[in-house]
Amino acid sequence: MKLTCTQDNFKKAIFNSERIVSKQSTLPILNNILFETEKGGLKFSATNLEIGVSVQVGAKIEKEGKITIPAKLISNFVNNLPQGENITLEVVEQNLKIKSGSAKATIKGLSADDFPLLPKKSTNFILNIPSLKLKNIISKVVTCVAFNETRQELTGVNLILKEKEILFAATDSFRLIESKLELAEENIKEDYQIFLSKRNNLIIPANTLVELARIISTDTESNVKIAFEEGQAFFEIDGTSIVSRLINGKYPEYKHIMPSEFKTRIVGEKNLIQGAIKIASIFSNGKTSEVVLKIDADTNKTLVEARSVEIGENSSELNLDITGLSQEIVFNSKYLLDGINTVNTSKVALLCNSASSPVAIKEINEKTGEVLEDCVYIVMPIKS
Repeated sequence: MKLTCTQDNFKKAIFNSERIVSKQSTLPILNNILFETEKGGLKFSATNLEIGVSVQVGAKIEKEGKITIPAKLISNFVNNLPQGENITLEVVEQNLKIKSGSAKATIKGLSADDFPLLPKKSTNFILNIPSLKLKNIISKVVTCVAFNETRQELTGVNLILKEKEILFAATDSFRLIESKLELAEENIKEDYQIFLSKRNNLIIPANTLVELARIISTDTESNVKIAFEEGQAFFEIDGTSIVSRLINGKYPEYKHIMPSEFKTRIVGEKNLIQGAIKIASIFSNGKTSEVVLKIDADTNKTLVEARSVEIGENSSELNLDITGLSQEIVFNSKYLLDGINTVNTSKVALLCNSASSPVAIKEINEKTGEVLEDCVYIVMPIKS
């Protein structure tokens, strides 16, 4: 193999590949990135046997070939190169000779024949989703994913596919989030309805979606192509492809947890509420991180309080728009803050019924003041 490519393309491809690389020492080949010439360009591939990524970049090919190179080593090398010079690669036996400007190196590789084959898509893409919308939804829902693998389905994000929308949901049993992505005609490919008639409920590993969101650039609006096959999900954006296993199992029914009506609604500036909860969390009990919201509908005041025997106590009085009954509710400050952090609007709505029932956090339409239903974060109070 012998070729030349731009440094920017090379660095981007390494960046999008290296995080997928396995940390397993038992299979050294999984610590490597596969470099191979394909379709007149250079393709980079990496896998941890659960997620696989491949990135295609343009290159001037003088000689075809392939090799695998340790991901950490090649990443450290290219990230410290002087800017602007092209990169020349040449494989001699099992060594990669790499040169850029005055910098050059020889890196020992492993045979490409031992690198596991990434699953290939055999069906058409069924969805074409605007990348920034998808990135925004992923950033919200992954906050509620469980890390404990005793219930593996909770380590993923539940996708419920419908004709005109997709629901993304995640829960760790203490809080729940559901975010809605509306589908326009241009987002749906011809085979979508066929797939929908066979299956409409999937669980995608959260790690896969985190990597997809990381790859999506905020600089330009692209589209993410999506396909699902037996046990696999496929994503493609701007020359980068991700393949991931789907999580087997049934996601818990969560709709019954989400109240349809609320006795109390408070609306206020997101930054104001956020700041009061952050201050209170400093004074909260270390184990449960308890903060208390005292909503007084008569005076239109909301108190955010916390106290600890070891530290002391704190109280912030907020002037918020209160509709409905007075309430006093105890929260885990982290879970409450996580919910408020998912809000992208300058104002936030907290909706509640009692000290022991689920509380909803929603965004506010900044022009009309209307409570938006596109994304709902549910948090359970701490029962007194």
